Amino acid sequence: MKTFARWAGALVVACVSLTSLAQADESFRFGVVNPDRVMREAPAAKAAQARLEQEFLKREKDLKDQEAALKAASDKLERDAPTLPEAQRAARQRQLIDQDRDFQRKRREFQEDLNLRRSEELQKVYESAQRAIKQVAEAEKYDVILQDAVYVNPRHDITDKVIKALNASQAGNGK
Repeated sequence: MKTFARWAGALVVACVSLTSLAQADESFRFGVVNPDRVMREAPAAKAAQARLEQEFLKREKDLKDQEAALKAASDKLERDAPTLPEAQRAARQRQLIDQDRDFQRKRREFQEDLNLRRSEELQKVYESAQRAIKQVAEAEKYDVILQDAVYVNPRHDITDKVIKALNASQAGNGK
């Protein structure tokens, strides 16, 4: 709770300082960017998501197929268990446990690989977005660019400009 209070206090001081600067110097310009919106709407972010889906589609399908086969085998064992000899039932249960362990391991590896690749792809988009923000700030002579805020007057929101700059830079890179 103390951390939140310090953070909130620092935010209030920053806002008051920005307001004071803006009133003292009429040429002071600041803008606000919504990074979540940039990461959601920019074609570079959408392309990264499409690449991830394409890259992991086969593995995800294989996992779903393996899960369905495991469930079917489990259901079959449950139906057949009353009529199976004890030794055969125990052997099939061990086999199902081994298959389930293998499935859980593969699912964990898939999730780790997906998370790692998602982080890599989003980092690339984030870095491009930071360059686009700087480009817009320099081109339009902003003094300060803030990322995200609780409330932003639409005249200070430059998210659309950043998305356009990001798109232009991606088109210029041939991506």
